[in-house]
Amino acid sequence: MKIRLLLAVICCSALFSLNAQDYYPTRGSSYCAMKKAANKTLARKPLNMNASPKHSFDAIKYTLDVDLYSCYTAPYPKSFTGSVIVTIKIDTALNSINLNAENFSLLVDSVRMAGTSFTHASDILSIQLNRTYNAGETASIKIYYRHKNVQDYAFYSNNGVVFTDCEPEGARRWFPCWDSPADKALFDLTANVKSTVKLGSNGRLADSTLVGDVLTYHWISDQNVATYLMVITSKVNYQLNIGWWHKLSNPADSIPFRYYFNLGENPAAIMAIMPDMTTWYSENFIEHPFDKNGFATLNSDFAWGGMENQSLTSLCPGCWEEGLAAHEFAHQWFGDMITCGTWADIWLNEGFATWAESFWYESYAGYGAYKSDINNDASYYLSTNPGWAISDPAWATTTPSNNILFDYSITYMKGACVLHQLRYVLGDSLFFQSLKAYCADSNYKYHSATIPDFNAKVNEITGENYDWFFNEWIYQPNHPIYQNTYNFEDIGNGQWKVNFFTKQVQTNAPFFKMPVEVYIKFVDLSDTTIRVMNDVNFQSFYWIFDKQPVFFRFDYDKQIVLKGGNTVVGLSDGTPLVTPVTLNQNSPNPANQSTRISYDLGETMNVKLEIMDKLGVVVLTPVESRQTAGQYDVNVDCSKLAAGNYFYKLTSGSTVQVKQMVIIR
Repeated sequence: MKIRLLLAVICCSALFSLNAQDYYPTRGSSYCAMKKAANKTLARKPLNMNASPKHSFDAIKYTLDVDLYSCYTAPYPKSFTGSVIVTIKIDTALNSINLNAENFSLLVDSVRMAGTSFTHASDILSIQLNRTYNAGETASIKIYYRHKNVQDYAFYSNNGVVFTDCEPEGARRWFPCWDSPADKALFDLTANVKSTVKLGSNGRLADSTLVGDVLTYHWISDQNVATYLMVITSKVNYQLNIGWWHKLSNPADSIPFRYYFNLGENPAAIMAIMPDMTTWYSENFIEHPFDKNGFATLNSDFAWGGMENQSLTSLCPGCWEEGLAAHEFAHQWFGDMITCGTWADIWLNEGFATWAESFWYESYAGYGAYKSDINNDASYYLSTNPGWAISDPAWATTTPSNNILFDYSITYMKGACVLHQLRYVLGDSLFFQSLKAYCADSNYKYHSATIPDFNAKVNEITGENYDWFFNEWIYQPNHPIYQNTYNFEDIGNGQWKVNFFTKQVQTNAPFFKMPVEVYIKFVDLSDTTIRVMNDVNFQSFYWIFDKQPVFFRFDYDKQIVLKGGNTVVGLSDGTPLVTPVTLNQNSPNPANQSTRISYDLGETMNVKLEIMDKLGVVVLTPVESRQTAGQYDVNVDCSKLAAGNYFYKLTSGSTVQVKQMVIIR
């Protein structure tokens, strides 16, 4: 065990050093990944949702009552007695229900209320109900049970510290439940502890009462909680500080932030930044969604990292670090308020929280600092990529190993970079509109969502179909490898032609469609950035300018961070840059109310002529048809376009040509 721990610490230190930033001692995402990959909630056997109970009901509420009093005194047993009332709404007529309850950890004594009898075998608790319930009815079953004195890596008791830690499927080890992230429920916890113990949980503290040496805490969550995020965190002589955050919607109303910490620790630095962090996330996502929030450091059983339990995040001992707080706190929106519907949707949790960690950095150090962080994420992925996709649909029913589910390179690093690339593709306005709409949607808020749900929300907000983006970056492994060429051509009369040919040569993934940018600098030191859609492989573009280009760079700002390859001077390898299509400069240029665009076709082909603004957004499509060989003149009505620089793109067969035009008023 000591050797394994030493190896884990060495690996953890190496990973940290690769991602260390000047601004954070350690990336929060690396803390999180190491902790979750090392978690043993799946240690004894894989958990296959196909083998889980048939689900014909929705869990509405878990009312849990546990007696933990003896757990805080030597020899610190892991055994306790408890009861849980499971309130359900019936989806399909039934007279029995099944719940997850691991035999290794739990011993069920009896069932009451709507339950009349039970069997408990193979980690399934089957309960016979007192009658047949029809769709739409509700029922409540009270289960009396005991937690055995075993180490199950979900319920921990050691040296006066008692806590739970359950991602992905450990809740079934400390109380009977329907243990799926797709079925969230209200949570009501009553816990008896010693008088010297402070105990935190989800939601708000309804009351605490002291009778003799028994202190009873009552915590209530008024928002749905996923079972893996239901938590107990407690300790003898825990230290506690409380801070406050004023709501944006009502500054006179505040919510408490509770900071539980060990003797010798100081959470002051995190307490100082949390109001600004809460405001930043609230402004850019939606307003902080819970009645309270907070952090709690644990003991050596939780050696590193964090766990984003809803409204009370667990941290490793002494880990009051900004990056870790930024990552775990972002989960309160992405993972807690909206929970991944299945483990195939883990990107919605970890990819988003890792991206948000960099985004918090942007709040006070600027976009360049954010982008540097994203670039480092990309570098880590590119150097360690194990070669699988961010999401495998099979994970929806068969939970993979923690090493796969929480792989740092894919789930965290690539996951964050994909979200950044979506920001690049959409532009900031539509990207943040999409995030806010996703967070505010009542179908997802306090419920669960899948990657297709988020995809659909992006399509809805943008009015475009971005399925292609999700298909290639989420469900497809690896990344594009570019081998681009370009050259400058003096075509006389003071005009210069820039030829650009782009191709992808990766053999471990199909073609990646993406908008690409090229940066061109001229002899007079002026420059321009042109954005075009690279939607087929082996695609050529050219632009004509009335001044000499001297510098060319593909993806100058490195917005497509997940890529390899190069762009060099030269011609394509056997593919001509000159095509049987000639696109001419528009006339007049600059244009006012209208302009004429002419082009020559050398053969019959499908043709599309589009006018784009400087961001690459199509504002007009004058031509979209199949045309025979010949010369064409198209009169373009510019009267409704604002003054400024535009591009017009002719897509003819597999060839794309782009020219610049100006509209004046």
